[in-house]
Amino acid sequence: MRKQINRRTFIKSAAVAGAAAVLPKSLLSSPVKNNQIKLGFIGTGMRGQWVLWLAAKYPEVDIPAICDIDDGMIKSALKIMKDAGKPEPRVYKSGDEDFRNMVSNEDLDGVYIATPWEWHHPMAIASMKNGIHVGTEVPAALTVRECWDLVNTSERTEKFCMIMENVCYRRDIMAVLNMVRQGLFGELLHCQGGYQHDLRHVKFNDGKQPYGGGVEFGENGFSESKWRTQHSVDRNGDLYPTHGLGPVSPMLDINRGNRMVHLTSTATQSRGLHNYIVNKGGSDHPNADVDFSLGDVVTTVIKCANGQSIVLSHDTNSPRPYSLNFRVQGTKGIWMVDNNSIYIEGTSKKEHRWEADEAYLKKYDHPLWNRFEDQAVGGGHGGMDFFIVRAFVESLKRNVSPPIDVYDAVSMSVVSPLSEQSIKHGSAAVQIPDFTRGKWKTNKPIFGLNDDI
Repeated sequence: MRKQINRRTFIKSAAVAGAAAVLPKSLLSSPVKNNQIKLGFIGTGMRGQWVLWLAAKYPEVDIPAICDIDDGMIKSALKIMKDAGKPEPRVYKSGDEDFRNMVSNEDLDGVYIATPWEWHHPMAIASMKNGIHVGTEVPAALTVRECWDLVNTSERTEKFCMIMENVCYRRDIMAVLNMVRQGLFGELLHCQGGYQHDLRHVKFNDGKQPYGGGVEFGENGFSESKWRTQHSVDRNGDLYPTHGLGPVSPMLDINRGNRMVHLTSTATQSRGLHNYIVNKGGSDHPNADVDFSLGDVVTTVIKCANGQSIVLSHDTNSPRPYSLNFRVQGTKGIWMVDNNSIYIEGTSKKEHRWEADEAYLKKYDHPLWNRFEDQAVGGGHGGMDFFIVRAFVESLKRNVSPPIDVYDAVSMSVVSPLSEQSIKHGSAAVQIPDFTRGKWKTNKPIFGLNDDI
């Protein structure tokens, strides 16, 4: 499947207090001298440029090198650097593999990766093997083997691999995490999350972009449609689980006192992308004959070692409002995001009646948001991007494992290939690897417990 995605366009279309009990203690020593860090960027497309803009705001961050193969994207990135008063970085743009030259030639403390999904793993591995910490966009890997490769390489090189899952820092999510930890919901029983986002306009160049026309993807597409749509042609599974799974993982202490044991996935028929092509380009459009593998709605059910269940939804090809479908339910109450409602037994004013969650979210606002609210304004995605970039930068400065580490990265990402396996075998149960090798039993929770990162 992955060979069908044009590797020449891998960067051009880039998408819009540590685990000391697990990683070697040496990773927690020798902070960066003078707190000045050198950060490289692989991928300066839409998402990469935004994170570049955020990182360039830090006076302690030097950005000596960037890597991309699209002159237009490079030009935009260089302007961001100039506007921020930063020196012009060296540019690596000599083909798909030039990132290897960057990570081997440059003296970097960290590298940020914002490229199409299939490149995250090889770029992270090359960086860690060259003594560089990694921050990668989601997902971190596409196969079980790649997930193990990330874990083994991080442990062997003593370099961290942070997944940049920004939704973990969403304000309401962090407030609910605070509620969970204060026992408001009692013992947790069940969590839900998902990626429910109509991306049909993203997966095709429908003529609204200044490149070509018609309902095109691949070579004739624009931005993400150059590579992302091909995954829907080749794969049937939860292609993007981290936005839903990442935020509920700390609530359930995943990898830190709990773990995910097995999953089952089920997919509906595939209709949305074909219908979109016919409606926009006509039934005689060449892409109307494309056979899309991805079911329009993919539902994954996960069982945890401590008894809880998790339901994830993937729904990107249907007409619908945006929702991450969060639900947190325990023995004392429940919160649901779509109707902004909460019910706490013995506390809610009316028995068996929803009440608005606004007062609860305000009362239990997480200390990180209380401390950095003003700085997060304008920080992207409602402030989430500010927090995820800050966590990455601070982890580099202190040379400590990040609050979302390699074990989180792979446990979130592995759901995708395992869901494909389950669907392929008639929604059969598939075991989820224990990437901590048993250390989840003694690891302590870390995310959101440091009032700084």
